[in-house]
Amino acid sequence: MSISRREFLTAVSAATALSAFPFGTAGAASLEKKSVKIAVGGRQLIYYLPLSVAAGLGYFKDEGLNVEIIDFQGGSKSLQAVVGGSADICSGAFEHTVVMQTRGQRMQAFVLQGRAPQCVLAINNHTMKHYKSLADLKGKKIGVTAPGSSSQIMANFCLHSAGIKPSQVSFIGIGTSSGAIAAIRSGQVDAFVQLDPVISMLMEHKEITVAVDTRKVNVSDKLYGGPMVAGCLYAPEAFIKKNPNTVQAIANAIVRADKWIAKAKPEDVLKVVPQSYQLGNRKLYIQSFLANRPALSKDGLIPAQAPETAKRALATVNPQIANARIDLSATFTNRFAEAANKRYR
Repeated sequence: MSISRREFLTAVSAATALSAFPFGTAGAASLEKKSVKIAVGGRQLIYYLPLSVAAGLGYFKDEGLNVEIIDFQGGSKSLQAVVGGSADICSGAFEHTVVMQTRGQRMQAFVLQGRAPQCVLAINNHTMKHYKSLADLKGKKIGVTAPGSSSQIMANFCLHSAGIKPSQVSFIGIGTSSGAIAAIRSGQVDAFVQLDPVISMLMEHKEITVAVDTRKVNVSDKLYGGPMVAGCLYAPEAFIKKNPNTVQAIANAIVRADKWIAKAKPEDVLKVVPQSYQLGNRKLYIQSFLANRPALSKDGLIPAQAPETAKRALATVNPQIANARIDLSATFTNRFAEAANKRYR
């Protein structure tokens, strides 16, 4: 079949115009839902840095998406927003997908932000000057970002290893930023589970003693007996089935962010995140970033053993989980992250 010179030039012009736009934007018309609400518990945390980078560098817009990020005090609150229908997707801890199955609500993680929890169990040097071991925390006040959040799950797990039941301590929700710092300095809590930059800030002033540090992947894997993955994006199964192209676009943006973070200079990260994230100390934020980067995902893929590790960890503090019939294979899918990795290498 032959074509005229004019037809050939027209086709070349159209192809050139198409290539001038990001791949995702060109296919934006196929998105089932262009405006998406993502709930997150503590957006300023390095734990959720890929989400902030994807938004800050315009990766969501490149995919044709209009993303609204709704910030809550902790992971349990952001999960409630998705369950209640005020948000479409949750940027939260992976283990929530396991817990929700026991409640008859199937959630599925589709792209990873954190390879390890990045949570730190720290002792308050103001109130626990003679601390020797985790056993000393019996009867004490333990701070968590929010009741029921992943920080409390880690606290329970660490206390369990010391022979302490959750009922033998008092848990107090203290948030994730200035409120957490105030709780330590005022003596409101004797220990807490927190993330950076709060941990690095208090360490710099020697106000806390680190007891368990899952910013280190090897420490996390040893503590939990396998890959205890952390921040991810998950949504109700029904939402994913109804909006696969939209979910793919979101996964594309997060995988791009994961890859960018893996290679970025700390100074470049500072340019992307809002100044408020730095808590008034740019140098300290850089230290926090470098301490946590090894625990952030480089490709958005969830290890196959992650669901079993999460269930095992949860079972130590929740007997109902141990005996529950859970389809662990349904708690995550890598098909979106795998496709994103083929597009963005």
